[in-house]
Amino acid sequence: MINVSTTAASKITELLTEEGKSEAGLRVFVQGGGCSGFQYGLMIEDAGGEGDQVFESNGVKLFVDPVSVSYLKGAEVDFVDTVTGGGFTIKNPNATSTCGCGSSFSVDGEGGGGHSH
Repeated sequence: MINVSTTAASKITELLTEEGKSEAGLRVFVQGGGCSGFQYGLMIEDAGGEGDQVFESNGVKLFVDPVSVSYLKGAEVDFVDTVTGGGFTIKNPNATSTCGCGSSFSVDGEGGGGHSH
């Protein structure tokens, strides 16, 4: 299960309403790259695709592809407001090492690679 914090949920709902896509959801995925071997991606999507798992948390629909779902079990999408600007971040209990940017992580036995932003 993947959760969305209440802060992130209200931000996402706000974004979807602005774009007139109140029925849409958020795709959460993991891709290779990033400074710790993997990085997260978030994007607004009208509907899930073939094989996607759909989660609902705080009124927000999340679409996760079958590959990413194993990396994201128990993760939470959060929204952080900082001095340098706000952004969505993913808190992942499965990540064994994260880097300061918060958008990439590695899982034991995979990943590697240097810092490249």
